[in-house]
Amino acid sequence: QVQLVESGGGLVQAGGSLRLSCAASGRTSGRTFSSYTMGWFRQAPGKEREFVAAVSWSNGNTYYADSVKGRFTISRDNAKNTVYLQMDSLKPEDTAIYFCAASPRDSVYTRTHMYDYWGQGTQVTVSS
Repeated sequence: QVQLVESGGGLVQAGGSLRLSCAASGRTSGRTFSSYTMGWFRQAPGKEREFVAAVSWSNGNTYYADSVKGRFTISRDNAKNTVYLQMDSLKPEDTAIYFCAASPRDSVYTRTHMYDYWGQGTQVTVSS
C-alpha cells in the first residue's frame, strides 16, 4: 500500500505563489516511489476533480493542463519520496482542494482512474 500526504496549501493573494508537497510512504509488489508516475489534481466546490500536472517515473516527462501551463511546475525528488507542485501567478480560479496521486503506469495520464493511490488533499485559496 502507498500512502500519500499533501502539505503546503493555504490562503494567498492573486499573483502570489505556493509550493505544494506530497510525501509518499509504503510500497507494493516491490515498487518504490521512483517507479510511480505522480500526478496532481484539483477539485473546486461543485466541480469534478480535474487534472493539473503529472511527471512520469522512467524519463521524468511532464505534462500540464492548459489552464496552468507556464504558471505551475511539477517536480520530484526520488531520494525524498516527494513530489512538488510550484504554483506561481496564482488566480482566484485556482482555488480548490489539491490532491496528489500515484500510478504504476509509465505515462503522464490525465484521467483519475489511471491512478491507484490518492492523498487526502490540501486546500488552496486564492483571494482577488
